[in-house]
Amino acid sequence: MASTLRSLLLASLVTGLFPATSAAQIFTARDAHGTTVLSDSPLDRTTRVFNVPGAPSYRATTEAVPINVEMFEDLVRAHSQRQSLRPELVRAVIQVESGFNPTATSPKGAMGLMQLMPQTARDLGVTNAYDPDENIRGGTKYLRQLIDKFGSEQLALAAYNAGPGAVDRYDGIPPYRETKEYVRKVGSKANARTAQSKPVVYKWFEIRGDRILPHLTQDPPRSGPYEVVR
Repeated sequence: MASTLRSLLLASLVTGLFPATSAAQIFTARDAHGTTVLSDSPLDRTTRVFNVPGAPSYRATTEAVPINVEMFEDLVRAHSQRQSLRPELVRAVIQVESGFNPTATSPKGAMGLMQLMPQTARDLGVTNAYDPDENIRGGTKYLRQLIDKFGSEQLALAAYNAGPGAVDRYDGIPPYRETKEYVRKVGSKANARTAQSKPVVYKWFEIRGDRILPHLTQDPPRSGPYEVVR
């Protein structure tokens, strides 16, 4: 009974936070420190959902803005190669962080595909975190720094989620349920992609004098037109 009353009170509270236009959903969860988080978009943790009459409608990314994941593939591969990262790892981070939505913003202010916090973005020289190229450049650079600092992808992922200070403080993955689940989820997606993925072969042409020379490579060319042949 008490739980039902709390739910009704919370639903009444969030109703007053939005203008009366149409029905929507409010997602609630508790963070690693037990604080209740409210959001008008799905949270990447155990979530309760309240239907709120009179609030702006929220539609999932795949319904509101169809996203072509492949459109980011060249950026993922280029920046992964530049930072000596597995592209599978970078794709998995983007999938878990934003669902490949370049305009995603978290309740805490994290921005873009790899969900960069404002200060982190500034430190990385990212001026527009909603630009996919800048965001992936900054996010992969940050991942590289974390892997170099902590010596493993798992600890780097923990630091990406909870902050480097938390990993230092606990001398390992912090005992936060959200962080442990984040490390598991990203690692699982990255390793599954590695096991299932087939090599991509790119075909491009080099003009040398009056000759046109075709080339095949597993890395996308840095400039000029090309096609994926496998």
